[in-house]
Amino acid sequence: MSALLESLVELIRRTSAEIPEDVNNALIRSLEAEKKGTIAESALRIIERNIELAKRKSQPICQDTGSILFYVDVPVGFDQITFAETAREAVKLATKKGYLRQNSVDSVTGKNDGTNVGPGSPAIHFHQHRSSAVEVRLMLKGGGCENVGAQYSLPNEKLHANRDLDGCRKVILDTVLQAQGKGCGPGILGICIGGDRATGYELSKTQFLRLLDDRNPDPTLDALEQDVLKTANELGIGPMGFGGKTTLLGVKITAANRVPASFFVSVSYMCWAFRRQGVELDAFSGITRWLY
Repeated sequence: MSALLESLVELIRRTSAEIPEDVNNALIRSLEAEKKGTIAESALRIIERNIELAKRKSQPICQDTGSILFYVDVPVGFDQITFAETAREAVKLATKKGYLRQNSVDSVTGKNDGTNVGPGSPAIHFHQHRSSAVEVRLMLKGGGCENVGAQYSLPNEKLHANRDLDGCRKVILDTVLQAQGKGCGPGILGICIGGDRATGYELSKTQFLRLLDDRNPDPTLDALEQDVLKTANELGIGPMGFGGKTTLLGVKITAANRVPASFFVSVSYMCWAFRRQGVELDAFSGITRWLY
Protein backbone atom coordinates (compact mmCIF):
# COMPACT_ATOMS: atom_id res chain seq x y z
CA MET A 1 0.00 0.00 0.00
CA SER A 2 1.38 3.42 -0.96
CA ALA A 3 1.94 6.01 1.77
CA LEU A 4 -0.72 8.29 0.28
CA LEU A 5 -3.28 5.51 0.12
CA GLU A 6 -2.53 4.52 3.71
CA SER A 7 -2.83 8.12 4.91
CA LEU A 8 -6.14 8.68 3.13
CA VAL A 9 -7.66 5.45 4.46
CA GLU A 10 -6.69 6.50 8.00
CA LEU A 11 -8.17 9.95 7.38
CA ILE A 12 -11.45 8.34 6.27
CA ARG A 13 -11.48 5.97 9.27
CA ARG A 14 -10.95 8.72 11.79
CA THR A 15 -13.41 11.09 10.12
CA SER A 16 -16.12 8.43 10.08
CA ALA A 17 -15.59 7.15 13.63
CA GLU A 18 -14.51 10.19 15.66
CA ILE A 19 -16.19 13.54 16.27
CA PRO A 20 -13.64 16.39 16.18
CA GLU A 21 -12.78 17.98 19.51
CA ASP A 22 -14.45 21.34 18.84
CA VAL A 23 -17.77 19.64 18.02
CA ASN A 24 -17.55 17.26 20.97
CA ASN A 25 -16.91 20.19 23.32
CA ALA A 26 -19.95 22.01 21.94
CA LEU A 27 -22.13 18.93 22.52
CA ILE A 28 -20.85 18.63 26.11
CA ARG A 29 -21.71 22.28 26.77
CA SER A 30 -25.17 21.70 25.31
CA LEU A 31 -25.74 18.68 27.52
CA GLU A 32 -24.82 20.72 30.58
CA ALA A 33 -27.22 23.49 29.54
CA GLU A 34 -30.29 21.29 29.07
CA LYS A 35 -32.67 20.78 31.97
CA LYS A 36 -32.18 17.50 33.81
CA GLY A 37 -34.77 14.82 33.20
CA THR A 38 -35.99 16.28 29.90
CA ILE A 39 -36.22 14.53 26.55
CA ALA A 40 -33.60 16.99 25.27
CA GLU A 41 -31.13 15.83 27.92
CA SER A 42 -31.94 12.19 27.14
CA ALA A 43 -31.36 12.74 23.40
CA LEU A 44 -27.98 14.33 24.05
CA ARG A 45 -27.04 11.49 26.42
CA ILE A 46 -27.77 9.00 23.64
CA ILE A 47 -25.64 11.07 21.24
CA GLU A 48 -22.84 11.12 23.83
CA ARG A 49 -22.91 7.31 24.15
CA ASN A 50 -23.04 6.91 20.38
CA ILE A 51 -19.90 9.04 20.01
CA GLU A 52 -18.04 7.06 22.69
CA LEU A 53 -18.98 3.67 21.22
CA ALA A 54 -18.07 4.67 17.64
CA LYS A 55 -14.63 5.89 18.70
CA ARG A 56 -13.92 2.87 20.92
CA LYS A 57 -14.99 0.35 18.28
CA SER A 58 -13.64 2.36 15.31
CA GLN A 59 -17.02 2.13 13.60
CA PRO A 60 -19.10 4.75 11.75
CA ILE A 61 -20.83 7.23 14.03
CA CYS A 62 -23.93 7.07 11.81
CA GLN A 63 -25.29 4.45 9.43
CA ASP A 64 -25.40 7.18 6.77
CA THR A 65 -21.71 7.87 6.18
CA GLY A 66 -22.81 10.49 3.72
CA SER A 67 -21.44 12.30 0.72
CA ILE A 68 -17.63 12.13 0.63
CA LEU A 69 -16.16 15.61 0.19
CA PHE A 70 -12.39 16.17 -0.04
CA TYR A 71 -10.92 19.69 0.15
CA VAL A 72 -7.26 19.58 -0.86
CA ASP A 73 -4.82 22.50 -0.61
CA VAL A 74 -1.72 21.83 -2.68
CA PRO A 75 1.40 23.63 -3.95
CA VAL A 76 1.83 24.60 -7.59
CA GLY A 77 2.85 21.58 -9.69
CA PHE A 78 1.21 18.99 -7.43
CA ASP A 79 -0.02 15.88 -9.28
CA GLN A 80 -3.76 16.23 -8.81
CA ILE A 81 -4.59 13.34 -11.15
CA THR A 82 -2.65 10.79 -9.10
CA PHE A 83 -4.13 12.16 -5.88
CA ALA A 84 -7.68 11.81 -7.24
CA GLU A 85 -7.02 8.25 -8.39
CA THR A 86 -5.58 7.35 -5.00
CA ALA A 87 -8.48 9.02 -3.17
CA ARG A 88 -10.95 6.87 -5.09
CA GLU A 89 -8.97 3.75 -4.21
CA ALA A 90 -8.91 4.85 -0.57
CA VAL A 91 -12.70 5.21 -0.58
CA LYS A 92 -13.07 1.71 -2.03
CA LEU A 93 -10.71 0.23 0.56
CA ALA A 94 -12.30 2.15 3.46
CA THR A 95 -15.71 0.88 2.33
CA LYS A 96 -14.41 -2.69 2.19
CA LYS A 97 -13.01 -2.31 5.72
CA GLY A 98 -16.36 -0.99 7.00
CA TYR A 99 -15.22 2.56 7.76
CA LEU A 100 -17.77 3.75 5.20
CA ARG A 101 -21.17 2.17 4.63
CA GLN A 102 -22.13 1.21 1.08
CA ASN A 103 -24.15 4.36 0.48
CA SER A 104 -23.46 5.63 -3.03
CA VAL A 105 -26.13 4.69 -5.58
CA ASP A 106 -26.34 5.21 -9.35
CA SER A 107 -29.04 7.87 -9.73
CA VAL A 108 -30.32 6.49 -13.05
CA THR A 109 -30.38 2.74 -12.45
CA GLY A 110 -30.56 2.69 -8.64
CA LYS A 111 -27.68 0.20 -8.62
CA ASN A 112 -25.28 0.12 -5.69
CA ASP A 113 -21.97 -1.50 -6.61
CA GLY A 114 -20.78 -1.40 -3.01
CA THR A 115 -17.69 0.75 -3.61
CA ASN A 116 -18.96 4.30 -2.90
CA VAL A 117 -17.14 5.34 -6.09
CA GLY A 118 -18.90 6.68 -9.16
CA PRO A 119 -19.69 9.95 -10.96
CA GLY A 120 -19.36 12.71 -8.36
CA SER A 121 -18.36 10.34 -5.57
CA PRO A 122 -16.07 11.17 -3.97
CA ALA A 123 -16.13 14.91 -4.70
CA ILE A 124 -12.63 16.40 -4.68
CA HIS A 125 -12.02 20.16 -4.54
CA PHE A 126 -8.42 21.19 -5.25
CA HIS A 127 -7.04 24.60 -4.30
CA GLN A 128 -3.50 25.71 -5.13
CA HIS A 129 -1.54 27.81 -2.66
CA ARG A 130 2.00 29.16 -2.51
CA SER A 131 2.89 27.06 0.51
CA SER A 132 4.78 23.78 0.10
CA ALA A 133 2.33 22.04 2.43
CA VAL A 134 -0.28 19.53 1.31
CA GLU A 135 -3.41 19.72 3.47
CA VAL A 136 -6.32 17.35 3.00
CA ARG A 137 -9.66 18.00 4.69
CA LEU A 138 -12.48 15.49 4.55
CA MET A 139 -16.16 15.99 5.24
CA LEU A 140 -18.73 13.19 5.40
CA LYS A 141 -22.12 14.86 5.03
CA GLY A 142 -25.21 12.78 5.71
CA GLY A 143 -28.26 12.83 3.49
CA GLY A 144 -30.73 13.69 6.25
CA CYS A 145 -29.12 17.04 7.00
CA GLU A 146 -28.53 17.66 3.28
CA ASN A 147 -32.28 17.34 2.74
CA VAL A 148 -33.08 20.30 5.00
CA GLY A 149 -30.63 22.75 3.46
CA ALA A 150 -32.31 25.57 1.55
CA GLN A 151 -31.65 28.32 -0.97
CA TYR A 152 -33.66 31.54 -1.03
CA SER A 153 -33.95 34.25 -3.65
CA LEU A 154 -34.45 37.69 -2.15
CA PRO A 155 -36.77 39.46 -1.90
CA ASN A 156 -39.07 36.81 -0.42
CA GLU A 157 -42.57 38.20 -0.09
CA LYS A 158 -43.89 35.37 2.08
CA LEU A 159 -41.26 36.02 4.75
CA HIS A 160 -41.20 39.80 4.22
CA ALA A 161 -37.48 39.40 3.57
CA ASN A 162 -35.89 42.22 1.58
CA ARG A 163 -32.50 42.43 -0.10
CA ASP A 164 -30.59 43.33 3.05
CA LEU A 165 -29.02 41.66 6.09
CA ASP A 166 -32.33 41.58 7.93
CA GLY A 167 -33.81 39.73 4.96
CA CYS A 168 -30.89 37.29 5.09
CA ARG A 169 -31.53 36.77 8.82
CA LYS A 170 -35.22 36.01 8.19
CA VAL A 171 -34.59 33.34 5.56
CA ILE A 172 -31.78 31.72 7.57
CA LEU A 173 -34.04 31.39 10.60
CA ASP A 174 -36.81 30.08 8.34
CA THR A 175 -34.45 27.26 7.32
CA VAL A 176 -34.09 26.31 10.98
CA LEU A 177 -37.83 26.54 11.58
CA GLN A 178 -38.63 24.38 8.56
CA ALA A 179 -36.02 21.76 9.48
CA GLN A 180 -37.36 21.19 13.00
CA GLY A 181 -35.88 17.81 14.04
CA LYS A 182 -35.57 16.38 10.53
CA GLY A 183 -31.90 17.29 10.10
CA CYS A 184 -30.76 15.27 13.15
CA GLY A 185 -30.21 18.34 15.31
CA PRO A 186 -28.60 19.98 17.08
CA GLY A 187 -27.22 21.23 13.80
CA ILE A 188 -24.65 23.59 12.40
CA LEU A 189 -25.38 26.06 9.61
CA GLY A 190 -22.98 26.94 6.79
CA ILE A 191 -24.24 29.95 4.85
CA CYS A 192 -23.27 31.96 1.80
CA ILE A 193 -24.83 35.34 1.11
CA GLY A 194 -24.62 36.06 -2.61
CA GLY A 195 -22.97 34.17 -5.44
CA ASP A 196 -24.96 32.21 -8.01
CA ARG A 197 -27.00 29.10 -7.26
CA ALA A 198 -24.05 26.71 -7.66
CA THR A 199 -21.26 28.71 -6.02
CA GLY A 200 -23.56 29.79 -3.20
CA TYR A 201 -24.10 26.21 -2.08
CA GLU A 202 -20.46 25.30 -2.66
CA LEU A 203 -19.20 28.18 -0.53
CA SER A 204 -21.78 27.52 2.17
CA LYS A 205 -20.30 24.04 2.69
CA THR A 206 -16.76 25.37 2.97
CA GLN A 207 -17.92 27.14 6.14
CA PHE A 208 -18.06 23.74 7.83
CA LEU A 209 -14.26 23.62 7.58
CA ARG A 210 -14.09 26.38 10.18
CA LEU A 211 -13.78 25.60 13.89
CA LEU A 212 -17.02 25.98 15.81
CA ASP A 213 -15.42 28.32 18.33
CA ASP A 214 -13.83 30.69 15.82
CA ARG A 215 -15.16 34.17 15.14
CA ASN A 216 -15.82 35.68 11.74
CA PRO A 217 -13.17 38.29 10.84
CA ASP A 218 -15.91 40.42 9.24
CA PRO A 219 -17.63 42.26 12.14
CA THR A 220 -20.95 42.47 10.30
CA LEU A 221 -21.05 38.76 9.51
CA ASP A 222 -19.80 37.93 12.99
CA ALA A 223 -22.70 39.84 14.52
CA LEU A 224 -25.15 38.03 12.22
CA GLU A 225 -23.67 34.64 13.15
CA GLN A 226 -24.04 35.31 16.86
CA ASP A 227 -27.55 36.72 16.46
CA VAL A 228 -28.83 33.77 14.41
CA LEU A 229 -27.28 31.27 16.84
CA LYS A 230 -28.86 32.95 19.88
CA THR A 231 -32.26 33.40 18.23
CA ALA A 232 -32.40 29.84 16.85
CA ASN A 233 -31.66 28.42 20.28
CA GLU A 234 -34.58 30.40 21.68
CA LEU A 235 -37.06 28.75 19.28
CA GLY A 236 -37.47 25.73 21.55
CA ILE A 237 -36.93 23.16 18.79
CA GLY A 238 -34.07 21.44 20.61
CA PRO A 239 -32.18 18.19 19.95
CA MET A 240 -33.92 16.02 17.37
CA GLY A 241 -36.89 18.41 17.55
CA PHE A 242 -37.83 17.20 21.04
CA GLY A 243 -37.71 20.70 22.54
CA GLY A 244 -34.97 22.33 24.57
CA LYS A 245 -32.28 25.00 24.45
CA THR A 246 -29.97 23.43 21.88
CA THR A 247 -31.24 23.75 18.32
CA LEU A 248 -27.93 24.84 16.77
CA LEU A 249 -24.32 24.31 17.80
CA GLY A 250 -22.90 26.90 15.45
CA VAL A 251 -23.53 29.32 12.57
CA LYS A 252 -20.85 30.13 9.98
CA ILE A 253 -21.41 32.71 7.25
CA THR A 254 -19.47 33.92 4.23
CA ALA A 255 -20.37 36.29 1.41
CA ALA A 256 -19.72 36.30 -2.33
CA ASN A 257 -20.27 38.94 -5.00
CA ARG A 258 -23.50 38.71 -6.94
CA VAL A 259 -24.99 40.26 -10.05
CA PRO A 260 -27.71 42.91 -9.54
CA ALA A 261 -30.51 40.68 -10.85
CA SER A 262 -29.93 37.96 -8.23
CA PHE A 263 -29.67 37.86 -4.45
CA PHE A 264 -29.34 34.28 -3.22
CA VAL A 265 -28.91 33.09 0.36
CA SER A 266 -27.70 29.49 0.41
CA VAL A 267 -27.97 27.55 3.67
CA SER A 268 -26.29 24.18 4.20
CA TYR A 269 -27.27 22.23 7.31
CA MET A 270 -24.96 19.82 9.14
CA CYS A 271 -26.25 17.27 11.64
CA TRP A 272 -24.82 16.67 15.12
CA ALA A 273 -22.70 13.89 13.61
CA PHE A 274 -20.37 16.55 12.26
CA ARG A 275 -17.75 14.38 10.55
CA ARG A 276 -14.94 16.69 9.54
CA GLN A 277 -11.22 16.02 9.86
CA GLY A 278 -8.01 16.94 8.11
CA VAL A 279 -4.33 16.12 7.83
CA GLU A 280 -1.11 17.72 6.71
CA LEU A 281 1.07 15.42 4.63
CA ASP A 282 4.86 15.39 4.38
CA ALA A 283 6.89 15.01 1.18
CA PHE A 284 6.38 11.24 1.32
CA SER A 285 2.58 11.55 1.88
CA GLY A 286 2.78 10.50 5.52
CA ILE A 287 0.59 12.24 8.10
CA THR A 288 2.53 14.86 10.05
CA ARG A 289 -0.33 16.70 11.72
CA TRP A 290 -4.07 16.42 12.33
CA LEU A 291 -5.86 19.68 11.57
CA TYR A 292 -8.84 19.35 13.94
